[in-house]
Amino acid sequence: MILPKYAYFKGEIVPYSEAKVGVMTHALNYGTAVFGGIRAYWNDEEEQLFLFRPLDHYRRLLQSAKLLCMALNQTPEDLIEITKKLLRTEGYRCDVYVRPLAYKADEVIGVRLHDLTDEITIFSIPFDRYVANDTDAHVTVSSWRRIDDNTIPARGKISGAYVNSALIKTDAMRAGFDEALVLTQDGHLSEGSAENIFMVRDGVLITPPVTENILEGITRRSVIELAKEELGLQVIERPIDRTEVYICDEFFLTGTAAQLTAVTRVDHRPIGDGKMGPITAKLRELFQQAVRGRLKKYRHWNVGVY
Repeated sequence: MILPKYAYFKGEIVPYSEAKVGVMTHALNYGTAVFGGIRAYWNDEEEQLFLFRPLDHYRRLLQSAKLLCMALNQTPEDLIEITKKLLRTEGYRCDVYVRPLAYKADEVIGVRLHDLTDEITIFSIPFDRYVANDTDAHVTVSSWRRIDDNTIPARGKISGAYVNSALIKTDAMRAGFDEALVLTQDGHLSEGSAENIFMVRDGVLITPPVTENILEGITRRSVIELAKEELGLQVIERPIDRTEVYICDEFFLTGTAAQLTAVTRVDHRPIGDGKMGPITAKLRELFQQAVRGRLKKYRHWNVGVY
């Protein structure tokens, strides 16, 4: 992976080599950090780099920070301007992934959230696909369960909570799958290891509600709007049983990194006819047009860097 040249660190844009923390840093030892993932997409025709829904992303980041009792000075608008400056400094003319990270910065021993210093850093890298096989993914239902809201809030992107995702993803990939689906403690489908999930049954798009221990995904929200407004689909948010996935017509994953990843097999069972379905294909194309600023109706989702 290509390393960044620059990072926003302790209030300044500095060479990436200078953005360092000590091994005693609280966030490193106890997982007391929250992060975001923001995509920026290059539009060749306009020679413009478009951040996708950065206001929504930074609002969610600050909400996640609030869950960990963080007091950050920056507003979402401030963070957008910092991000634009960082990307201009890098000079990217390609698709990019941006990672903001807010963390407990003190070098101390002791588990807590209060009376600690909160810092924020931002870096970015060129980025393409998160799931390599994103048009024909084969997934499994994980033996690991999704963490519960009363354990660690899944609606916050809390660094320590992603050990749960790491266990899920590694076991799936070592078993030969591209990804995994995760059940709630009640046995309903929650998410992928780091993606929201959708299925199509009888022409209806179905996705778990935010009360099923899911991240309140921004790509998820965008896809729901595109499905309703552009394809005229009925979208239902409700719990999904595990066996419904085996008999659904189409299934896909969404996320900032994963974008729209088509799932064609679950536990060696084909979804539909075993290839990407027409609704998934249409939504993938609409999403790609929207994120690159090519759909006038959704241009408010795009923020130009240059």
